[in-house]
Amino acid sequence: MSIVNITNVQVLDNPTLFRNPYQFEVTFECIAPLQDDLEWKLIYVGSAENLQFDQVLDSILVGPVPVGVNKFVFQAEPPKPELIPHEDILGVTVILLTCSYREREFVRVGYYVNNEYMDEELKENPPEKIEFDKLYRNILAEKPRVTRFPIA
Repeated sequence: MSIVNITNVQVLDNPTLFRNPYQFEVTFECIAPLQDDLEWKLIYVGSAENLQFDQVLDSILVGPVPVGVNKFVFQAEPPKPELIPHEDILGVTVILLTCSYREREFVRVGYYVNNEYMDEELKENPPEKIEFDKLYRNILAEKPRVTRFPIA
């Protein structure tokens, strides 16, 4: 049984423009006192073929964590487009919300993210140079994939 359990993650401001901050309202329960803080990270997967394009959008420490139900909003800036391969900007990718205790990850919540133009003309004929002011992202919030890792 885990001492910390995520009970809900709500994706805020979704869908939205690609360049808007990511916002997640995280609710979790802690059933025993913790000596150290929890570290939360938000990671954007820039390319399915190569981990070097993953970007840690932000990392925060939450603590001291009281026993009971806790809630916070995790906001992070969007990924830097210049660090994503051009061919991987449009289409589907993944955003990961992770939590670690004493530098050991124990839970990961993954969401598919679809980056596309809302304008039908741009969808049908995407410009060679991506127009980020017209690019939207949609996080498939209803279908997260939760992975748990046992740690001591």
